Amino acid sequence: MIHKKQRYPQIATILFVSTVFAFTSCKSVSQKTSSEAGLKNASEFPIGTAINVNKLINDQALMALQISNFNSITATSDMKMQSILPAENQFNWKKADTLLYYATKHNQRLFGHNLIWHSSTPKWVEEKGAKDNIWLGKFMKEYIQKYVGRYKGKVAGWDVVNEAFESAGGEYRKTFWYNNLGKEYIANAFRYAHEADPDAVLFYNDFNIERDTTKLNAVLKMVEDFKKEGVPIHGIGFQMHIRMDTPDEAIAYSLKKAAATGLQIHLSEVDIIFNSHNDERLGGIEKYTSVTDEMKQAQAEKYKNLVLMYRSIVPKNQQFGITVWDFTDRDSWIKGFFNMKDWPTIYDENLKPKPAYFGFLEGLKMKIENK
Repeated sequence: MIHKKQRYPQIATILFVSTVFAFTSCKSVSQKTSSEAGLKNASEFPIGTAINVNKLINDQALMALQISNFNSITATSDMKMQSILPAENQFNWKKADTLLYYATKHNQRLFGHNLIWHSSTPKWVEEKGAKDNIWLGKFMKEYIQKYVGRYKGKVAGWDVVNEAFESAGGEYRKTFWYNNLGKEYIANAFRYAHEADPDAVLFYNDFNIERDTTKLNAVLKMVEDFKKEGVPIHGIGFQMHIRMDTPDEAIAYSLKKAAATGLQIHLSEVDIIFNSHNDERLGGIEKYTSVTDEMKQAQAEKYKNLVLMYRSIVPKNQQFGITVWDFTDRDSWIKGFFNMKDWPTIYDENLKPKPAYFGFLEGLKMKIENK
């Protein structure tokens, strides 16, 4: 892992997406045997997956695939506030400790997701905090420092604040935290986490910033303000829940702008869908009810191009890694959350590698010219 305090060189040359296309479109993604060495062995940076820890440790086939392909692991929900502190003064460390044991045993990096997110705030915190914002400010500090301090030196990095901007545009999301503590809650969360573990790599994480330029610019303005004010922010997380029709040119542009900050860049929650949605729960728009071989191949090319853009645009010492959000269509969050069919991951319902898997692998293996 790259240490956050390492000095980053100026970006001298950026390989634009047109160059990427020049050497990725020359041939289709080939189907290799599934016995080939896993994704992590083809990569110069960590390859991660988010997963439910109980599902993982109780499914030997799933675990074997996770171990062979990944060297970084993130909890889907098991390390969020509602899981860690479901009731006042009742910290529940069991799942986080289990995940840490698993990561240590299998020589994987453990990434913490997340500390502050409006959607995972327990009801009891909202009820108490809405009545007393002084208590809420103290609670946030004590929660972060107790949590990060417990895993100091064991969790490599954290999504400190998740999704603090509106789904579209550049406005701060008017969440429970914003409404009671103001936007300063974001900077303070980073300060508290850094005090608890000065060596942890601290990220701001959000979605749609790869395609919504207004939202991206607002996030980057916040980052620049933090840097001027000495707020300890070390990375930007691009969730990358993208669609097949998300333009690669837009993704390349956004990665270039984010990389220019000199911060670590994490593709933190990658999956690629065919259908669309309105970013709201149950808001799926189901254009496709089945998937064809042609669609699978197109998805493979999309995965390959995404990996190549990350490798070619983000300087090596800023490449924190790529994490997929679950890695099987069987376990993907997309279907349940958006109430629609889709096939967003690199393994199918039967835990068999899809063309997307081999596209991802080719993206890791292909030579980057003029880098």
